[in-house]
Amino acid sequence: MRILVIGNELHAVELKAKLGDNHAYVLVNDHRHAEKVGEKTDLIFDFLIEERPDQFQRYVNSVPAFLNTAKISLSELIHLSGKKPTGSVFGFNGLPTFINRAFIECACWQETDEPELRKIAENLGTQVMIVDDRVGLVTPRVVCMIINEAYYTVQEGTASREDIDMAMKLGTNYPFGPFEWSQRIGVHHVYELLEAVYDDTRDERYKICPLLKKEYLKTAG
Repeated sequence: MRILVIGNELHAVELKAKLGDNHAYVLVNDHRHAEKVGEKTDLIFDFLIEERPDQFQRYVNSVPAFLNTAKISLSELIHLSGKKPTGSVFGFNGLPTFINRAFIECACWQETDEPELRKIAENLGTQVMIVDDRVGLVTPRVVCMIINEAYYTVQEGTASREDIDMAMKLGTNYPFGPFEWSQRIGVHHVYELLEAVYDDTRDERYKICPLLKKEYLKTAG
């Protein structure tokens, strides 16, 4: 398949590691450049759409597209655009470190889209895990909540970052400790995802630790 990747080099590398060399990949780093090559592709992976929800209109009549909806739901993207897509659009977990896994975590706008999603996944040679179309999806909100709790633990002086990372890897067999994972995902992604989930749920479990907020503001500045 000819796959257009809208994102950065890291996104392209992780996606290619997941899907393999049997596909042709074209990487562009913004939506303006995507217009030049979009008609020549069979499939789109847009990692940047959550930062530019105004760009959703380009997918109303496009080839099938996977849109990174870790921090904004697919339904909200469609609502903000004011137009219902006639093409096939799917949400997916596009945060760093979450692509090259056994399955791609996806959300459908409507249940009738599921058969096509599974057919596309079969053509890509991968499995999909279909989850509810909610901000944060499933894995990102769980991992970021764990990271947030780890920040609270450090803030309270209970343990060091190194000790927490080691304990989580040895005790739960996670690939990374919370702070190592936070750096790999990006502190700004962790913060913004938790902020979006808290706004959506008002669940205190996602209330951002002040220490995490402090680090986010430093990186944002």
